[in-house]
Amino acid sequence: MKLGTFQIKEKVFQGVVEKDRVYSLEGPRSYLLEEVKVLPPVHPSKIVAVALNYKAHASEMGKPLPQEPLIFIKPPSSVIGHGDAILLPSMAGRVDYEGELGVVIGRETKGVSPQEALECVMGYVCFNDVTARDLQKKDGLFARAKGFDTFAVIGPWIETSLDPSCLSIRTYLNGHIVQEGNTSDMIFNVVHLISFISHVMTLEPGDVIATGTPPGIGPLSPGDRVEIEVEGIGRLVNTVAVRGW
Repeated sequence: MKLGTFQIKEKVFQGVVEKDRVYSLEGPRSYLLEEVKVLPPVHPSKIVAVALNYKAHASEMGKPLPQEPLIFIKPPSSVIGHGDAILLPSMAGRVDYEGELGVVIGRETKGVSPQEALECVMGYVCFNDVTARDLQKKDGLFARAKGFDTFAVIGPWIETSLDPSCLSIRTYLNGHIVQEGNTSDMIFNVVHLISFISHVMTLEPGDVIATGTPPGIGPLSPGDRVEIEVEGIGRLVNTVAVRGW
């Protein structure tokens, strides 16, 4: 089931997507997808992202394979949804796309085993972990490079019935495939990540784990159209613009 949050005129509602229609959970109304604005499907208290979780991506970054998941936090203020603009900040020289599978937590999750991990999942989303690459290198830390407004793109909706162990991930830039990978190539799979992170911090309902990006990262420019496609979920589509402040 594909669950999302949508807006038509001033009305915001939750709905289920079936083919090209959205069916409101509040009643018998339905709308064509093209009639509604697709909003971020969740508003997480935190986004826990994973660095260097694909061998080929670690290689392209010139980094050794991690012995444990390397995690960092993206703030909730960085969240935007399908159709929103990614805004390039003036203090960054290079801003990259990073297409990923996102895991949406469905209940309070603390100290769970790998065997219990999937019981804590609401569903899965496409995720773009937008990154100011030059600032990441300059700072040696991730908070600024990963935390700008619009740098956590989530959507277009939550797919509740999905096996995360073997899903294709593709990123398209202006219609051309620039990233292609599969979740089966993760160094630390979804159940391991949920268990590991839950032993570090309590995950709340609606929190998102961004599970890492396959190889092929590259820069964004004003006017670009970037699309993240995850098998079984759909495509998360955004344009790129320059931030006005």
